[in-house]
Amino acid sequence: MKAARFIFALLRAGLLALTLLASQPGIGANTLHGRVIAVADGDTITVLDAQKHQWRIRLAAIDAPEHGQAYGTASRQALAARVFRRDVTVLWAHYDRYDRIVGKVMVDGTDANLAQVADGMAWHYRQYAREQSAGDRHAYATAEAWARKRGIGLWADAHPVAPWKFRHE
Repeated sequence: MKAARFIFALLRAGLLALTLLASQPGIGANTLHGRVIAVADGDTITVLDAQKHQWRIRLAAIDAPEHGQAYGTASRQALAARVFRRDVTVLWAHYDRYDRIVGKVMVDGTDANLAQVADGMAWHYRQYAREQSAGDRHAYATAEAWARKRGIGLWADAHPVAPWKFRHE
């Protein structure tokens, strides 16, 4: 009986480890190819795939200012200038609670999520940094620090309010 429990515990631990590995972007991640047909805000787009299915995409690991928040419109416009009516590849591993794909959006080989952060149009959403590869975590954190130091975009504001705080005000 003890041996059976031990084997069951090992199997459960192995399944947990596989689940954790599969949830990491870049490790067993899915790929979606399509054209951006809408930009809702600075971190949400709609992609139309070859089968004419529309997919709502939440840009992973960033959080952009909300509608009605300082820099909300500028952030949306910056993302639209970068991806609207362009072909993109979305690297993703899961859906969020709103049934949007959460992923890294690549356009012409450039990480659009990272570009939003580097341009001061979004925060690196550290709450979800564990879902990123170590390289992406470092790149996004560095990009935010660089934009902050130079007062680019939302960092030109003396006291920018993070979207996760704005949503609860």
